[in-house]
Amino acid sequence: MKYVKPTTGTKSFTCPHCDVLARQYHWGYLSNINAGAIPTNHGDFTKTKIRFSQCEHCSKNSIWHNNILIYPNRGGALPPNPDMPEMVKADYEEAANIITSSPRGAAALLRLSIQKLCVHLEEPGKNINTDIKNLVKKGLPDQVRQALDVVRVTGNNAVHPGVMDVNDVTIASELFNLVNVITEYMVSLPSKVGILYDGLPKETKEAIEKRDNDT
Repeated sequence: MKYVKPTTGTKSFTCPHCDVLARQYHWGYLSNINAGAIPTNHGDFTKTKIRFSQCEHCSKNSIWHNNILIYPNRGGALPPNPDMPEMVKADYEEAANIITSSPRGAAALLRLSIQKLCVHLEEPGKNINTDIKNLVKKGLPDQVRQALDVVRVTGNNAVHPGVMDVNDVTIASELFNLVNVITEYMVSLPSKVGILYDGLPKETKEAIEKRDNDT
């Protein structure tokens, strides 16, 4: 899924409402102008502080102030992985909506999202540290474990003063990338591989199982 960061004045970007890369129609205070790129025949449009854009795909409007997207305000967070479980996605989206105003709150919500992801993977969910340890025993790669621990520790520090300053939009924004990577490996990849493996002939799968069981 290609992601193009929303930027005022461009003809297309990934819509912050529907997450589709689509053409955007722009206008300033003259709301009857929607001819694609920023118009040049209606005064000096570059000095307009408030601008609107409308997505061709979902028809929803976004609002900009001085070239900064203020509605919907996702703080530059990437759209969630399409395979992200709904209970995880809810916290992810809530974190995206508050990241600019409260990076600490966003970090705490993303920590909660990976705890719920562990529950989705049939871990108890009572202690995220224990859940990660169990997943490692099941073969979780070290890099994915590190990603989980980064989100876990950063989220913990967000609600424990004096440990680590996570009141930084840049730091919090990186956590969204990690949650998507974690979801890709722990949810998307097993599903894709499972579908392909199930499509193998029965005799082939029996031969593979015999090979693996031979000592």
